[in-house]
Amino acid sequence: MDRRFVVGTAGHIDHGKTALVKALTGVDTDRWAEEKRRGITIDIGFAPLPLGDGIQASVVDVPGHEGFVRNMLAGATGIDVALLVIAADEGIMPQTEEHLAIVELLGITRGIPVLTKRDAVESEWLELVRADIAKRLATSRVRWDAPVATSAVTGEGLDELRAALRRVAGDLADRPVEDLFRLPIDRVFTVAGAGTVVTGSTWSGTVAIGKSVRLLPLDREARVRSIEVHGQGAERAAPGRRTALALVGVGKEELERGHVAVTGEGWRATGVLDVAVELLPTARKPVGSRTRARVHLGTAEVLARVVQTRTIGPGERGLARLLLERPLVARGGDRFVLRSFSPVTTIGGGVVLDPFPPGRPSRLRQRRLLLTQAPAERLQVWAEEA
Repeated sequence: MDRRFVVGTAGHIDHGKTALVKALTGVDTDRWAEEKRRGITIDIGFAPLPLGDGIQASVVDVPGHEGFVRNMLAGATGIDVALLVIAADEGIMPQTEEHLAIVELLGITRGIPVLTKRDAVESEWLELVRADIAKRLATSRVRWDAPVATSAVTGEGLDELRAALRRVAGDLADRPVEDLFRLPIDRVFTVAGAGTVVTGSTWSGTVAIGKSVRLLPLDREARVRSIEVHGQGAERAAPGRRTALALVGVGKEELERGHVAVTGEGWRATGVLDVAVELLPTARKPVGSRTRARVHLGTAEVLARVVQTRTIGPGERGLARLLLERPLVARGGDRFVLRSFSPVTTIGGGVVLDPFPPGRPSRLRQRRLLLTQAPAERLQVWAEEA
C-alpha cells in the first residue's frame, strides 16, 4: 500500500499535543524561542510519521491557546485525520470544544480521540474520562475511533495509536491527483542557494520540478526550482503531503500566509462568495445582513461583510453572500470557518456555493428555494428576496 495523508492535532492548551507528536515522531515541533520559553505552542509545526507498509503520515501540530486559534485554523487546512488530544487529568475543556467544532466545520470526516498523560491518573479516573469523551463524541458528525490512552513519558499507548492511524489510513478516500494543483501557503522563508520557499499541505493535483506555478491573489508566475517533502528531495508534489516548493521569480517579501500556489487557468482570486452558513449553538448572537466577520478559508483569514441573508440565529443554517475586504482563492465546495469580528470567537462556518456570483441575487434566491421545503417558507423566501 502506498498511502499518504495529513494528520492534525486539536485540543486544549497544555494537554500535551506537542509532547505527543514528539513521542510519536521524534520531532519537537516547537520551533520558536518564545515557544520554548513559555512552554506553549504559538504557531503550527510539522513532522513526518512513517507508519510502515508504505503508509506515510504528515503530522501538523497546532496551538491550543485561545489567543492562537487563527494559527490553529491555518494549520488545520488540508487535514485528513484529526487527533483530538485530551489530557486524562483534566478531561474536556473549553478549547477542546472549540477545536472539535472547527474540525466538524472543516468537514474532516475521520478522527481519533487521544488521552494523554495516562501516567498521571488512576485507572478508575481514566475510565470516567473515557466515558465522558464517548458521550460527548456520540453526536459528532466526525467518525471517531475508540479513544487511545497514551503517555509521552512512559510510551504507553503509542503503538496502539500508530495501529489506529494505519487502520484509518485504509479508509481514507484518495485526494484528487488528476485535478489542478493547489497548495494553500502557510509559511514563507528563504534558504541560501534555494531562494524563496513556500510550504503547505497539497490539497489537489501535482506539480513537478521545472514547472511553473501561479501565486494568487498576487497573480505572479514562478518556476519550481526544487521540491521537498519533510526535508527529503522529491521530483513531484502530490496530495496528502506536507510540501515545500523552492521558487524562482518571486521574493519572500511578496508572499504571505493565505496566498495559494496553483497550476492551470481555472484559478483566480475573488472578492465575493455565495455560501451556505451554519451557526454554532454556542454563537453569542445571530448573524444578519451587514454583520462583519472573519472568514478562514484555506490558510487565509479575511474580514468580510455578510449581506443578502435573513437573520441566522445560533444553531441555525442559511444562505448568504460574503463581501470580502481582501481577495482570496476559493472553489465551489470549499469549507470555511466563520469567527466574530470582536470579541473574536468561532461562531460557525459553511461551504462555498459560488466563488464568482452574479451581481444580482437571483442565483442565491434559487439556491434558497432549492433548500426550502415547505410552500409557506418558499413564499417567504420570494418575499424576502423580491
